[in-house]
Amino acid sequence: LHSRGRRGLRDARRAAPRLPEAGGDRRATAGAGAPARGDRPPARRDRERRSALEIGITEILKILPHRYPFLLVDRILEVEEGKRVVGIKNVSYNEEFFQGHFPGNPVMPGVLIVEAMAQVGGVGLLASFPDRERKLIYLTGIDRCKFRRPVVPGDQLLIEVEMVSIRTRISKCRATAKVGGALCAEAELLSTILERP
Repeated sequence: LHSRGRRGLRDARRAAPRLPEAGGDRRATAGAGAPARGDRPPARRDRERRSALEIGITEILKILPHRYPFLLVDRILEVEEGKRVVGIKNVSYNEEFFQGHFPGNPVMPGVLIVEAMAQVGGVGLLASFPDRERKLIYLTGIDRCKFRRPVVPGDQLLIEVEMVSIRTRISKCRATAKVGGALCAEAELLSTILERP
């Protein structure tokens, strides 16, 4: 009984996670169940890579040729190169189009929601080109477009764009725009990628 008790204690110590010693090798002192830094699971590495690719307005201005009042993306939250991009558009009462659409009942025009989705997709596409300053993306088609609820001042549009196919000059993507988790618009967008004149 005594020797079995000591063996059980040794096994418990071996299984328990240990703190790294100061200045020591973390991999050598990591617990048996904790993966070392280089051995992180692929899903975790992907999440870390995506979060590192958050793009603010200064970088967006370097990627997209659009400028006020037609720049309709404020921040890119995630980019999975060649797969997916997530961005936001903050909808403010100060937007020029609200003066006429509609007085007393401001609603963001559906065509501008589609344009915002296209711009988020454009950032995702152009960000993967090393010579992006020499490229332009033109929207060439909109399929299966539906508007589910109005977008009004104070809303924050969360735009998710999934790349369906990317070829040398043509791309196709699926886009959704949501406010507070509720779907506002969705569409399939076709684009052509050209050299800037």
